[in-house]
Amino acid sequence: MKSRLRAYLSLTKPTIGLLVIITGATALVMEGSMLASPARVVLFLFGLFLTAGSASAFNMYLEREIDAQMTRTAKKRPLANGTLPASHGLVFAISIGVAGVVILGVFFNLLAALLGLGTILFYSFFYTLWLKPRTPLNIVIGGAAGAMGPIIAWAAATGGLAMESWVLFMIIFCWTPPHFWALAYCLKEDYKTVQYPMMPIVRGDTETLRQIFLYTLVTVAFTLSLAFFDVGVLYIAFAVGLGAVFVWLVRELMRTRETRSAWKLFGYSIVYLLFLFVILMIDQAMPYQPWKG
Repeated sequence: MKSRLRAYLSLTKPTIGLLVIITGATALVMEGSMLASPARVVLFLFGLFLTAGSASAFNMYLEREIDAQMTRTAKKRPLANGTLPASHGLVFAISIGVAGVVILGVFFNLLAALLGLGTILFYSFFYTLWLKPRTPLNIVIGGAAGAMGPIIAWAAATGGLAMESWVLFMIIFCWTPPHFWALAYCLKEDYKTVQYPMMPIVRGDTETLRQIFLYTLVTVAFTLSLAFFDVGVLYIAFAVGLGAVFVWLVRELMRTRETRSAWKLFGYSIVYLLFLFVILMIDQAMPYQPWKG
């Protein structure tokens, strides 16, 4: 039973789910109005996790034959290795997706529910079935789905959107290509096997590294642009420090071109986004900072 439950949980890609929850929670803290009701915050984050998990589960269902051919996923993903029947994965994806959208619609508002549903459909079908097999820019466009956490959160809290939510969206959106291309750089043979046109294969290492560098600079620029939205010294200091390490690791990969450097960049990119948003939440929760006046 435990192994079966772990298999179902793995369908949600929990690491991605955690990042979606943290980025969504950060938007709630920045906006502030929902914090008076902790139960609503927990309910929203649960609904958000279900929608993100549904998109991931659909992705695994639709790519189960591809996953079975890749060394990175063949043994880890339950639909690829036969731990779960494909039909169970499909039912699970539909069930938690419906549950997540219903939670967003019934307990919050229609806009949040539509955004959640749109995210599931965009990632599951447009990205997985159309973009990924056709263009090396698949992750650039498809990255919009993973960046929707703050947008959905802001919509759930207010019934609308604000510039702050879009800046948070852009941070995640621009972060996604360096994060994913660092992984693709390490797994070129896997992607060649399944004939996916990933950037390192189609455009080569030099262009991939140049694109990683450019997107990293834009990501850091968006993190610093939050200085115009009443954030404190704590966040600014960490954004500068974390961003400097991010850029340095990219430059190190450009210098060495070693797989080891790419793995370091990939691992740090996860830590970078996690820490950045956690620090932003702490910064926004602090009652007073001189920077804020």
